[in-house]
Amino acid sequence: MSTKDELRQVEADLDRLKAENQEVRDQVGDMGATDQIEIAAMIAQADEQSELIAELERRRADLERRVKEEG
Repeated sequence: MSTKDELRQVEADLDRLKAENQEVRDQVGDMGATDQIEIAAMIAQADEQSELIAELERRRADLERRVKEEG
């Protein structure tokens, strides 16, 4: 896989994860005062996704740098 292909894949993964993360957070906001254990689990899931998003954003920056270097 070329660096450009890998960069496109990372960007697609980022778009998907960001959308999923926002959906989970929206669901938590819409739930109101229901099952607090379920809400806590959903928040934990969203936080884990946020960490993965940050990792992918660092990977994307590295790939963008490599693409520029490759010319």
